Amino acid sequence: MSATSPRRVIPIVPERISSLSAAERGSVLDLCARWKAAPGALLPILHAVQDALGFVPADAVPLIAAELNLSRAEVHGVVSFYHYFRTTKPGREVLHLCRAEACQAVGAALLEKHAQQTLGIGFHGTTADGAITLEPVYCLGNCALGPSVLLGKRLVGRVTPERFDALVALARKRP
Repeated sequence: MSATSPRRVIPIVPERISSLSAAERGSVLDLCARWKAAPGALLPILHAVQDALGFVPADAVPLIAAELNLSRAEVHGVVSFYHYFRTTKPGREVLHLCRAEACQAVGAALLEKHAQQTLGIGFHGTTADGAITLEPVYCLGNCALGPSVLLGKRLVGRVTPERFDALVALARKRP
């Protein structure tokens, strides 16, 4: 550089402060430690993080990437590719509505419309009161009893609009 040419200044951008609590950060790091030796560890870690926290927070991505010696883009790519992973906190209850062919053949499309209308949300949305997140699923393995939903860990078959409303009412009463 000559004495007359201006110096080029490269700004240093500090890392954004994580929104994870100390407990959440500890949980993510513990899960990484538990699974990182497994073949194809990224998916089991992401599943474990979502099971523990309810979703995969954006601020967990750099932690997971560092623990697995991957780029943030690689981890984010997997999270964004698979529809199962949520990147926002779900409602208190997650309601999966089956959209597979067997359920469609016995009225799931009507149930889907009723669910979205009743809850006032589309798929991947959470009700205004934070009670229920509605998720599509493409088979619950309950084909003979369709249309089916999975509310939390409870599988329910032959769901009519009336039965759906009763399930939602019960879900809203839970703390």
